[in-house]
Amino acid sequence: YRVELSQAERDELTAMLGGGKHAARKLKRAQILLAADRGRRDEEIARTVSVSLSTVGRTKRRFVEGNLERALSEEPRPGAERKLTGKE
Repeated sequence: YRVELSQAERDELTAMLGGGKHAARKLKRAQILLAADRGRRDEEIARTVSVSLSTVGRTKRRFVEGNLERALSEEPRPGAERKLTGKE
């Protein structure tokens, strides 16, 4: 998957990494996309961001098949539904 960010997307990701409160996973995905946009190899990205190769591939795939928001967001996790609500 080839990641080509627009200037607006690049600016958004750079600003996100520059400060503010964001989840660590979201920041790692932003780093992956910026590195991929610069033409870095998947192995190099995985090593510098400290994630697995599958995480790099999955993030790039979600960007190419969807958009920036989809690549940065969490997918629903498998498993059973909650048995109790927060109040219970």
